[in-house]
Amino acid sequence: MELIKLGPRLGVDASLRLRSPGDVLLHDYMRAEGLNPAQFARRTGIAAVHIKEILAGQRSVSPRNAIRLAIALDTSALYWLVLQARYDLACEARGIAGTARFAAGTEAVPDIR
Repeated sequence: MELIKLGPRLGVDASLRLRSPGDVLLHDYMRAEGLNPAQFARRTGIAAVHIKEILAGQRSVSPRNAIRLAIALDTSALYWLVLQARYDLACEARGIAGTARFAAGTEAVPDIR
């Protein structure tokens, strides 16, 4: 039995706005339920500092945290991991595109002081 059909062209609808897992967590779940990071940390068993870092985009959703989010929010762990993977891929693609423009001479030299 095949639960997910994976193929070489698997993708996400490009018309959907890219959102970080932290943005989804904050706006679709925490604010909807009126929870602050400390309350949400108690509910999930994820350290409050880690919740704050996920919300700020400073920490990725790990498989362990995806499971905890899934249990607390009645979602699947795969949902959180796919959100994270999509976001990470988009960020990397932007970086590669910027590097390609720089190499082609169409972008100014970045100031890295």
